[in-house]
Amino acid sequence: MKIFKPKFWDSKINFFAFILFPVALLTKTFNFLKKIFIKTQKFDISVVCVGNIYIGGTGKTPLTIFLAKHFLKLGKKTVIIKKYYSSQIDEHNLIKANYEYLILNSNRSKALKIAEEAGYNVAILDDGFQDYSIKKNLNILCFNQNQKIGNGLILPSGPLREGLGSIKDSQIIIINGDKDDEFEKLIYKYNKDVLIYYSKYIPINIELLKNKKILAFAGIGNPNNFFKALSDFDLQVEKKISYPDHYKLSNTELNNIILEARKNNYHIVTTEKDYFRIKHQNFPEINYLRVELKIEKEKELMNNILRYL
Repeated sequence: MKIFKPKFWDSKINFFAFILFPVALLTKTFNFLKKIFIKTQKFDISVVCVGNIYIGGTGKTPLTIFLAKHFLKLGKKTVIIKKYYSSQIDEHNLIKANYEYLILNSNRSKALKIAEEAGYNVAILDDGFQDYSIKKNLNILCFNQNQKIGNGLILPSGPLREGLGSIKDSQIIIINGDKDDEFEKLIYKYNKDVLIYYSKYIPINIELLKNKKILAFAGIGNPNNFFKALSDFDLQVEKKISYPDHYKLSNTELNNIILEARKNNYHIVTTEKDYFRIKHQNFPEINYLRVELKIEKEKELMNNILRYL
């Protein structure tokens, strides 16, 4: 069954957001109680959390991989820790394809213990900002400029996992997109000391896609971000197909995509995360857009991060 993110999450407050607001209040209360009653555990290893408050599509995993590689270059034995969910095999495979040291566990604290015993210096949590059982050395929050905070409401009235007040618990914020003064003002309203940086995805294999009619499909948190990126890279996108985040396409669905592409002479392109979800199904006609994460003021960012380790 395809379950898409509700469109009203990213629009002005409407009827659906209003009727769900009592449930959102329960979510807010539950988060508040968790912060009070869950005991926080401190670890000997340095813990960097790359998280979000907008659910999905903020670029946590690419940033996690980016930081892990940089720490490794600096001589720090670094491991990525991700909570195991059977529905997120695509993200697990994406990390493994780009970075060697990964610990998956249904309990992040247990994973950190394993990392300590293995002699790692730094652990990067891919997600976990809402895991109050772990004392972090540094919290980095990710946002995408296209969605920002959506309608600004908490689940299920909006796309936020917790209220904007939680921004005060972060030290660094990375926005994927262009500089946005208005959004920065909103962030500083909740945390005047937070450091804000911007990131962008730079295509690596763009030449293979130039001057071709493209059929693009994506099953990520915000598929339109992928389609917009293709357009921004001046690619000719003729057909767009969206799926929910982590959606598992069947062989029949993939064959239908291929048949349509053949019929119209389209070149099939998907995201890297989608590709690693379907790679084992062996469809060589399906390509993915390879991108590299670039961060403005990268040296300054890394120096500020190192202060917390």
